[in-house]
Amino acid sequence: MSPSQSKIKLIILGSTGSIGTQALEIARAHPNKIEIVGLSAHSNWELLANQIYEFDPAFAVLTNDTVNHNFDKIKGCTRTKMYFTQTDMISLIEDTEADIVLNSLVGFSGFLPTMHALKSGKRVALANKESLVVGGELLQEYLKPMSPRIFPVDSEHSAIFQSLVGEPLNRIEKLVITASGGPFRTYTIQDMSGISIESALAHPNWSMGSKITIDSSTMMNKGLEVIEAKWLFGLSLDQIEAVIHPQSIIHSMATFVDGSTKAQLGIPDMKVPIQYALSYPDRWESDVPRIDWTKMQSWTFEPIDHQKFPCFALALNSIQEGGYAPVVLNAANEIAVARFLNKEIPYIGISRVVEDSLNMVKYNGAVSVNSILEVDRHAREFAQKTTI
Repeated sequence: MSPSQSKIKLIILGSTGSIGTQALEIARAHPNKIEIVGLSAHSNWELLANQIYEFDPAFAVLTNDTVNHNFDKIKGCTRTKMYFTQTDMISLIEDTEADIVLNSLVGFSGFLPTMHALKSGKRVALANKESLVVGGELLQEYLKPMSPRIFPVDSEHSAIFQSLVGEPLNRIEKLVITASGGPFRTYTIQDMSGISIESALAHPNWSMGSKITIDSSTMMNKGLEVIEAKWLFGLSLDQIEAVIHPQSIIHSMATFVDGSTKAQLGIPDMKVPIQYALSYPDRWESDVPRIDWTKMQSWTFEPIDHQKFPCFALALNSIQEGGYAPVVLNAANEIAVARFLNKEIPYIGISRVVEDSLNMVKYNGAVSVNSILEVDRHAREFAQKTTI
């Protein structure tokens, strides 16, 4: 952005979560580049209230109706208009003057906001991978290589996106998505049966919300990222590979038909991909840690064990099957993770719930928004009642 350009008008969906709070750190660091015009949260009303007081957005949405009464006390204290339903959120996304919508909502709840942001002509900085997992077929028109409207925030997809700048997509041989391996990389298959909630939430390299942390531990997150990469970059599944890289320094890479490989590297810090999605095609200054190249370092790689991490294999199978299978996969996984966190099923039950759902919930017909919503509902109902 040149000095003569106006500020980017930014809406942040999920402003109290990990991605949202880091995006606001970037806004604080670049007050001459970013104007916050909208914020949304689900239940953390206290943090949202503090964000409203600090950034004075035109609107804010709090979607958990059990806590929204807390905003009675701030009415009249700020110009920000408060709303309380997802329907309100979608209307505001469409009607508010904004340049970018940063979608960091968790799970399937982010799909419709992504759709409506794109339809209203806005650019989407996408941290909600489920939008493409369930609706990639419907969002293809917004993924044109020469004029993309979706900019990835996931560190892996941002790394690939950065590696592909200036490169023709038809010269890509393979994309390599890296994974830390999570907390159970060195476990045996037998070890996986007794995993506790506390150990599953202890990610070795990244600080994330509980749902995505569990997904990282089961490697479902990596499977979802492979599906997301297929849609983002328009490649076949056999052109996308995932490998375990425990150090999380190489965030992903692209190999080209001449044998050359380009990668994006850095100390694990989500502010880098968040900021790049906002600043592209520019790069802004940042105070994130740098790699010290004078120190000896060792980077290792290993394949993903499909038997030890069956959720990863289920994700690959779902995109190979196509149709509504990824919708079922995503819905069943969200329910299974919630049931694990509620101590209703064991850790190894997550993959079993997902597999049973994929086997039992089937739907034929052309993919549409309404049919995706219907399949999602059926899959959730099945995953909630299935026994392990």
